[in-house]
Amino acid sequence: MGRKPTIDRRELARLVAEGMNVQDLAAHFGVSESGVLQAKRAAGLAKPMLDHSRAVPWKLAREHSQSGPATNLRNLSAAAQGKPPAAERLNTALRWAQRLVDAGLDVRYDAAEGFSEIPAAPTGSHVAAVLAAARQALEAR
Repeated sequence: MGRKPTIDRRELARLVAEGMNVQDLAAHFGVSESGVLQAKRAAGLAKPMLDHSRAVPWKLAREHSQSGPATNLRNLSAAAQGKPPAAERLNTALRWAQRLVDAGLDVRYDAAEGFSEIPAAPTGSHVAAVLAAARQALEAR
C-alpha cells in the first residue's frame, strides 16, 4: 500500500487565494474533497463554522435535523452570530419565533416524537432567548 498523498500548505494557501474551489483542489492534490477541507482547517484557511449548540441544544435524530423548528432555530442562531441567512429564510425564522413568543409558547424536543410546542416556562422560553439574541445582533448591524 502506498503512502497517503500530502497537501503542501503553502501551495494550498496560494491556490485558495487564487480562488480554486474544493473540487479542483482535490483533483490537483489527488485527495478527496474531505481531505482538502481537513487540510484547509488545519492550515487555518477555512472560514470558522457557526456554533448552533445554544440554539439547538438537543442531540437531534437524523429525521428531525431538517425540520422546521430545527431549521428556524439554526437560522436565528446564524443571525445572532452575525451571519444571517438569506432574507426569506431569516424572515421565516423571525415570524415563526415571534408567533410562538406572542402565544406564550416554547418548543421541546423528543428524539422519538420530534419537536412540539409547549407552554413557555414562567422564567422565559428557549425560543424567546434565541429570538432576542438574533434581533440584538441584527439591530447592531
